[in-house]
Amino acid sequence: MSFRTVSAALAAIVLAASPLAWGQQQGVSKGEILIGTIQDLSGPLAGYGKQARNGMLLRVDEANEQGGVHGRKIKLLVEDSGYDPKRAVLAAQKLVNQDKVFIVAGHLGTAQNMAAMPVQFEKNIVNFQPITAAREMYEPLHRLKYSFAATYYDQIRSMLPTLAKEKSAKKVCIIYQDDDFGLEVLRGAEAGLKTLNMELGEKTSFKRGATDFSSQVARLKAANCDFVVLGTIIRETIGTIAEARKTGYAPTFFASSGAYTDLIHKLGGKGMDGLYAAMGAQHPYLDEASQPIRFWANKYKTRFNEDPTVLSVYGYTILDQLLQAVQKVGPNLTTDSFVKTMDTMSYPTDMFGAAPSSYSPTKRLGTDESRLSQIQDGRWKVVSGYVK
Repeated sequence: MSFRTVSAALAAIVLAASPLAWGQQQGVSKGEILIGTIQDLSGPLAGYGKQARNGMLLRVDEANEQGGVHGRKIKLLVEDSGYDPKRAVLAAQKLVNQDKVFIVAGHLGTAQNMAAMPVQFEKNIVNFQPITAAREMYEPLHRLKYSFAATYYDQIRSMLPTLAKEKSAKKVCIIYQDDDFGLEVLRGAEAGLKTLNMELGEKTSFKRGATDFSSQVARLKAANCDFVVLGTIIRETIGTIAEARKTGYAPTFFASSGAYTDLIHKLGGKGMDGLYAAMGAQHPYLDEASQPIRFWANKYKTRFNEDPTVLSVYGYTILDQLLQAVQKVGPNLTTDSFVKTMDTMSYPTDMFGAAPSSYSPTKRLGTDESRLSQIQDGRWKVVSGYVK
């Protein structure tokens, strides 16, 4: 072998181990990993989006204080969708094509994720644990999809029959947001009632962003619905229940995890007592929390000057699970090596009480378990164990 050939071979080896090679993987350099997230910071779910963002930022701070992961600092780039699918597409395009992030994590919203995922997948960018429990976040099976929460469909399907029987419901009805999120709740309700040989007695919907629910509530009341499934999130949940209370209408209200937030009772007041909702991680009320949660919450409050919420928990744990996988990958971080590693990951119950979760090449939903909480005396109380 000639000197020139040997030199060329050595140069190739050096190049493969150099920062230039790292640069071949978008969003990963010798000293930094770029993570993107899309939140609602200005629309109807801004309360959720800001809390989730803060939880993610806290975990990033912790990682960077410890020197990053394999010597790489973590940088979180946040874009605002305003809870608008069209804006979510623009946000994804910016993160993927302009900012060149390695991964998109914790994107808030069902329709927003549905709109943005094609932009990511075209550039081989993983959609990691979006903050939505729609089945489309892991179905159909796709190598770039990872979802963490029991679906809205399964939450309602599994819990509705038991709760309806417990309440001796005679006529189960639904009000739902007319989009992908609301339709998942609707389909879950239909499937759950089928096990009881029942059908929905009344269905009424509203457009995303609606603020007046008087006509829908009047329709439910006129139909004598004594149990109402809510395909609603924050202000729609509050608006629907408040309108019912105002008119003396008092059915059992049951919502998905989309309505599981302290904002419901903080903004809605005493009238929200009695609402049931599916959930995974427990809301961190500090006077009830364990010492590890109180320690975590004090860090959060010092950083953001407000108490954490369950959305803060979601943001934090999404980044935590992501960074655990990145740590396990090792220094050679690429989309392919990340996917290969994620397909071996399992996560035990954490300090927030989330169900254990795991992933494989054919299992891209971390867990299908959820449990039931109810607002009692102005705060959420867990009222069931985990069910599938």
